[in-house]
Amino acid sequence: MARKITEDAVHAFMVAGKNFSNSNTSVMIEGDMVVLRLHGHAIARREVGSNQIQVTNAGWNTRTTNDRLNGLPGVSVHNSKGELYLNGNVWDGEWTNV
Repeated sequence: MARKITEDAVHAFMVAGKNFSNSNTSVMIEGDMVVLRLHGHAIARREVGSNQIQVTNAGWNTRTTNDRLNGLPGVSVHNSKGELYLNGNVWDGEWTNV
């Protein structure tokens, strides 16, 4: 189950398309993009009016980063045997369309 902050951030990112800030997580409208940030680092983005999401771990392979990303529709991030996976495929953490 996602944490409340993750649920609220994902709602702002996907549904409301509005600015949101709580603790270490924010959603901001930046030009024509909606951007989800964790500790100031962009970890997800989409064009305003589009549901096509791009994700990255911004170099931070942490439980909190994974929690925020896993809250997004169509995103499943996990670690196994020292490897990072996105939707069942080995992932380098770089920007990827989901």
